[in-house]
Amino acid sequence: MAHGPVGRREAGDVTANAPPVSDAVLFEFIHVGNSVKVTAVDPSSGLEVSIVGDPAMGEFSLRHAAARKLAYVLRRGAAPR
Repeated sequence: MAHGPVGRREAGDVTANAPPVSDAVLFEFIHVGNSVKVTAVDPSSGLEVSIVGDPAMGEFSLRHAAARKLAYVLRRGAAPR
């Protein structure tokens, strides 16, 4: 399992282009056959989302995609329905 900040932006940050989610996001990478499942967890809310991608995309792209999905789900949950 890898961890990385999402809320703070620094040059070279893996998620520099992702929308801010919180101070920290937990990432878990699990290889399943020819794919990798990436789970992103927001520790403050306990919300988690998963994506499945090609390992050839690299950790940077997979983290970015998972962080964007987490930000989307957090925003969607905050909006009135």
